[in-house]
Amino acid sequence: MRLRTISMTAGVSALLLLTGCGAADMTKQASPFAGAQGAGTVTLSVQSWVGAQANVGVAQYLLEHELGYRVDTVQVDEVPAWDALSQGRVDAILEDWGHPDQEKRYVEDKKTIVAGGGLGVTGHIGWYVPTYFARQHPDVTDWKNLNTYAGRLRTAESGGKGQLLDGSPSYVTNDKALVGNLKLNYQVVFAGSEAAQITQMKQFAKEKKPFLTYWYSPQWLFEKVPMTEVKLPAYKEGCDADAAKVACAYPHTPLQKYLNTDFAKNGGRAAAFLKKFKWTTEDQNEVSLMIANDKLSAQEAAKKWVDSHPSTWRAWLS
Repeated sequence: MRLRTISMTAGVSALLLLTGCGAADMTKQASPFAGAQGAGTVTLSVQSWVGAQANVGVAQYLLEHELGYRVDTVQVDEVPAWDALSQGRVDAILEDWGHPDQEKRYVEDKKTIVAGGGLGVTGHIGWYVPTYFARQHPDVTDWKNLNTYAGRLRTAESGGKGQLLDGSPSYVTNDKALVGNLKLNYQVVFAGSEAAQITQMKQFAKEKKPFLTYWYSPQWLFEKVPMTEVKLPAYKEGCDADAAKVACAYPHTPLQKYLNTDFAKNGGRAAAFLKKFKWTTEDQNEVSLMIANDKLSAQEAAKKWVDSHPSTWRAWLS
């Protein structure tokens, strides 16, 4: 999220949720069913943020219970997932936040991956403070005033500077460059995973402490910890082209699906279904909240959503 990661929002157990986005790359442990000729199986890449788990959970449930496929899932970090998809180790990525280099290499040049259409959800990354702090200090929501609050946002991990809390080091973010280029007296501190970052933010909120964090929408935590975005310099096309010189906000990114080219051609009803899979931010957050907050498994959450939204998913099967 989940969470872009910009070049940055299913058979997975509760343990997968807890390990978060910092989990090891499992590309080489891909399913033996991926690409199996004549087998009614589908292998989905699942990123470790909960929104991606919600997508895969619902897709898996419908593929298995409505279309009769066996579904296997493989947890792969964002960039390695493109390699796995190109090689046929997995059949589909259901939530990509934008990776232009990989798109050019695999979609345009090698043609081993094809676009699978929009997910229906628009993702956005930004810097956020808790709304209770923004109400007390409205000027903190302008990046130009952040240095004024560096002392208030200092932690033991930030080395005398204000803390900008990030998630996993595996995320591709602009935050270190932004801090340097905007001359901010802050230190980027990695929590290690989405789950660890959420734990820290919830603890800060419980104690009504201020914090500044990299975060993204859609994300279920906004329902539990209201947050207000800090306005960074406006995003303009190309302002993030040079990663070392970035000094602008993150864009709003329509999230995309991608399929292995052979699977897209020969994957039958499964491929057709995944191309049509498209839902709203509200749908994704509903399932994510059940997984992360209510502690349901991805399949339990998927079943509840499927049972209550037949008019949405039946269109994906037609």
